[in-house]
Amino acid sequence: MSDLHYMPGEQLRCTITSVPRAQAKNDTIARLMRRDPAAVRALRRAQRMRRQRMHSYIRGGREWFDREHPAKVVRVETGETWQMVFTPDILPDLKSVSSYLKIEKA
Repeated sequence: MSDLHYMPGEQLRCTITSVPRAQAKNDTIARLMRRDPAAVRALRRAQRMRRQRMHSYIRGGREWFDREHPAKVVRVETGETWQMVFTPDILPDLKSVSSYLKIEKA
């Protein structure tokens, strides 16, 4: 396991070197990828658009909503790169998946 010594607020660039077989590790990497500012903007826009397109109908005298499925903005694939700000709360996640990532200062 690599030693991760970063200061809070530093920009990190992470690249996926290999895709883990365990679903939990995939989920952890996807959660870290969603911290990228571009992914945050895309998720926020997708949420706003889902709210605008929400379909409602009346059944049994009350209003029901037919909601869209959430957007899949990030994909855990070899070679995918993202940037994020390091905060101490993500250190355990980074350590758990560091063997699948190349982590460097941006």
